[in-house]
Amino acid sequence: MPQDHTERRVVVTGPPRQTGRASSGYYRPRTEIDEQTTLGHTYVRSLMRTQLRAALTVFAILGLLVGPLPLLFAAMPDARHLEWAVLGFGLYAPLVLLARWYVRRAERNERDFVRLVEDR
Repeated sequence: MPQDHTERRVVVTGPPRQTGRASSGYYRPRTEIDEQTTLGHTYVRSLMRTQLRAALTVFAILGLLVGPLPLLFAAMPDARHLEWAVLGFGLYAPLVLLARWYVRRAERNERDFVRLVEDR
């Protein structure tokens, strides 16, 4: 079986293509954080600020919820059973809901930060 030399395989080569942002001088936010640059510090500070804002919100709501109780109890000295009912049962549900909201908010802040840092 004779081979036809006109149908040879041709290899085409060229300069390598640069794909992605990392090769064009773009630093990912994770690199900025690892190298502790000013921009990386800003990223971390923004996460800390959002977490602090959530914590202060919970603290303010807790203060508004629990703060007036001593005044209420002082205004009603004969209602000892009411005090135990309010402290034992009335505050439990709002505190659980507040804690649940805070945890969900903190996790969402961290997820958003990771999404930003991982560049997704």
